Amino acid sequence: MLWGLIGLVVVVWLLGLIFNFMGNMIHLLLFVAAVLFVINLFKGRSRR
Repeated sequence: MLWGLIGLVVVVWLLGLIFNFMGNMIHLLLFVAAVLFVINLFKGRSRR
């Protein structure tokens, strides 16, 4: 599920860079997705 959301956010982010879609909001969404990815990565490692 998380990987699907990350992929979707990256695709929309790239579309935003190409078409200037939604202004800076997409950069904020990409930042949030990256933070969630890092948190999930560390939580996954701590369980092992």
